[in-house]
Amino acid sequence: MRHRLAPHQYADGILRGDRLLLSRAITLAESSRPDDQALAQAVLTQVLPATGRAIRVGITGVPGVGKSTFIEAFGSYLIQQGHRLAVLAIDPTSQRSGGSLLGDKTRMETLSMNPAAYIRPSPAGDSLGGVAQHTRETMLLCEAAGFDVILIETVGVGQSETVVHGLVDFFLLLMLAGAGDELQGMKRGIMELADALAITKADGDTTASARRAQLDYTNALHLFPPTGTGWSPPVLTCSALTGDGIADLWTMILAHQQQMHQNGEFQQRRQAQQLTWFRALLRQRLDARFYSQPGMSERLAALEVQIRAGTLLPAAAVQVLLNE
Repeated sequence: MRHRLAPHQYADGILRGDRLLLSRAITLAESSRPDDQALAQAVLTQVLPATGRAIRVGITGVPGVGKSTFIEAFGSYLIQQGHRLAVLAIDPTSQRSGGSLLGDKTRMETLSMNPAAYIRPSPAGDSLGGVAQHTRETMLLCEAAGFDVILIETVGVGQSETVVHGLVDFFLLLMLAGAGDELQGMKRGIMELADALAITKADGDTTASARRAQLDYTNALHLFPPTGTGWSPPVLTCSALTGDGIADLWTMILAHQQQMHQNGEFQQRRQAQQLTWFRALLRQRLDARFYSQPGMSERLAALEVQIRAGTLLPAAAVQVLLNE
């Protein structure tokens, strides 16, 4: 096992941009060992004053929309503009083997070799909708290391979008033109979360269909209730192949951030996210404490036998445990 450092050694390294120590600190944050968790929290406490200054962007989309290709083109553009970029790619974890694909570094070859970019694939584990449990901690550590744009890519499996929306300042939904009946196929709930829609692969023969899809989605969004923030989600087209529309997307994100700062929504959103994080952690710790009680696994096994046999209802079994 690798030798652990003191919290201030990790913190000092992160604050001066040491990637190795950043990666080691993230590994501690992702660990399920109590001693690793305690060390990770000590490091986070020390670097906390240097966090919170990055623009956090969530990116999601249906399978096949080209999220990784888009992020490579978008990220390369941001670096050309002088930004330092961290990409947190939430990787689906196999429910059968527990293994994860962790393929994003291979799919973003150019970006992963750029010294101004840091790509961290995170196995999603058992957390809701495939969103990595410790993405928040990873994001803060990357901000402390000087990355001023954080991109969080979801696996795009439904519920994960809701969780990622609670992590970011801007939520971008990537769509594909000509992939069937888009308006009926896309869940309304996900579209309501989006701060903007981008039709990808708008190049060559698909340019015309991308423009038609842009018009369809624009009309559909007009039917949605106002967001209450004063921001109307636009629909743009882009191509990771030609680079068309990539600069427009970033200009639009900056305009959104400026508006949110001016009307106070930015601060409110960040504060709400902190409370969400607190409540999620509280539920997690209470859960862990409940199941770690002496004799609990045997008690659960005995109750499950009765539930399977049909001699005890699930609600009654829960009440038995809570009464004890």
